[in-house]
Amino acid sequence: AVLDILEDRYGNGATIITSQLPVDTWYAFIDEPTLADAIMDRLSASAHRIALTGKSLRNKKNH
Repeated sequence: AVLDILEDRYGNGATIITSQLPVDTWYAFIDEPTLADAIMDRLSASAHRIALTGKSLRNKKNH
């Protein structure tokens, strides 16, 4: 499903992908080497990666 979306979107504008998993763990998570290679190749071809760091804001109570 992800590969189909990436193939449809390729060359047609921006595609935003978000994940809580670090990129270096995606291969193990996909668990299918050929599919992982295809997905990562398409994602990394023209990617702009933004890694967010810092404390979680979910724990703060805004009352």
